[in-house]
Amino acid sequence: MITKPDKNKTRQKRHARVRSRISGTAKRPRLNVFRSNVNIYAQLIDDVAGVTLASASTLNKDNQSGTKTEQAKKVGLALAKAAAEKDISEVVFDRGGYLYHGRIQALADGAREGGLKF
Repeated sequence: MITKPDKNKTRQKRHARVRSRISGTAKRPRLNVFRSNVNIYAQLIDDVAGVTLASASTLNKDNQSGTKTEQAKKVGLALAKAAAEKDISEVVFDRGGYLYHGRIQALADGAREGGLKF
């Protein structure tokens, strides 16, 4: 009997491969994305200091209306606003091993609309 590969394990392997090549700094932090079935989370991380500089998610009441894709775009806009308050304009995008499609793409588009460059 052949078993299916665990989707999350394969995603984590992809993420580890990408993380070996990219890293965030204080001037240009890493925009990390995590997607669950219900929510989406985004953080700006300074990997040199090991600190989260800003974060946004659909757990915030402002980002809970609309479809999941619309919610992801709102999270991207909220994260861009939080980044602007900390004088961050450029980031390195870390899609977390997910395909750049759907909610991940919507979050990235929202962050770009909010003023982040990547």
